[in-house]
Amino acid sequence: MFIDVDCSQIKKFGQNAFGDYFVSKRSDKQERLIAVLSDGLGSGIKANILSCMTSTMLLRFIEEDIPIQKAAQTIMDSLPVCQIRKISYATFSAIDCRSDGNVWVVEEGNPTFLLIRNGEEIALEAKEYTSPKFPDRHLQLYQFKAEVGDRIIFCSDGVTQAGIGTKEYPLGLKREGFLQCVKKCVRDNPEISSTELSTQVIQKALSAEPLEHAGDDISCAVLYFRKPRKALIFTGPPYNKMKDREYCLSFECFAGKKAICGGTTANLVSRELRREIVNLSAVTSGNLPPVAAMEGVDLVTEGILTLTRAAEYLEKEELSHQDAAGQLVDFMLSSDIIEFMVGAMLNQAHYDPSLPIEIEVRRTIIKKIKKLLENKYFKQVVIHYM
Repeated sequence: MFIDVDCSQIKKFGQNAFGDYFVSKRSDKQERLIAVLSDGLGSGIKANILSCMTSTMLLRFIEEDIPIQKAAQTIMDSLPVCQIRKISYATFSAIDCRSDGNVWVVEEGNPTFLLIRNGEEIALEAKEYTSPKFPDRHLQLYQFKAEVGDRIIFCSDGVTQAGIGTKEYPLGLKREGFLQCVKKCVRDNPEISSTELSTQVIQKALSAEPLEHAGDDISCAVLYFRKPRKALIFTGPPYNKMKDREYCLSFECFAGKKAICGGTTANLVSRELRREIVNLSAVTSGNLPPVAAMEGVDLVTEGILTLTRAAEYLEKEELSHQDAAGQLVDFMLSSDIIEFMVGAMLNQAHYDPSLPIEIEVRRTIIKKIKKLLENKYFKQVVIHYM
């Protein structure tokens, strides 16, 4: 199974920093995913520091194969108490899951997570542990086996307490409102991604607030267990022309979505597979050449310029552009495993001194995209050089 993970957040109105902090990490072989959501006391910079410290330390402990219960107990017993409010400086939820479906969840102070299967909540029993140092702190530990299609949803109390004190939500959205929002989203779109679901949850919470001004930091993290969505991007002609047809046939036989980046590459595939290239528009969009179409290919774009712009969008998290680079970003982010077939033949046009200096050679920009997709968007990326 592939685990699709993402977290959406909104800062407390008037603050410049998130008081909640989310961090996740996959193993090198993609067989394990660890994620932690921490809610720092209060809001702003102080809360950000507290939640960041809590979540990163807990993730590191779990990553070092310290049992999740022991790791969480260590953090729980170490967190100091606010001298004014007499409560912990941070709360947290952590999950350690494997591709075979084995899941461990531990929570302290955060709203109880949801496990959604076939559109309904699955009730789970927890083992509870009380801190010997702080008797009012309780740890809930869950262990279960996830199935394909399951979703695990965490949130900070900015979701469950959204709208508190208003006429419609005098006690806040509460866990019931959180659950109903999730169930409706899944019912309306059974294939909804983690990104979309987490975004819709925080938008629901924000809509409950007076004037839609967040009264607290609002965070929602989603893990979605499903079969992986694969995509292949072919860019640059192979170094050895004798293998042109071999690579084109590999591209054609790939089981998943396919894209071509580069006019030379598109012409190569067109020639070897006898597929016509159809120009969809003669008008450029955003100073980039327009996209084209080819039978059996989901997206055809120009090469280096489009890849460079796509890397910029990924880095700046500008994901709403509709030009060729924006469409390429959508293509990649809608997939879980992205493979690149990167040709090693040099294109002298890329060394034209009249071109902008920031344009990087193909292999360098692909490596940059790989790093961004893995570190910022939790994707699995493989590069094949030809």
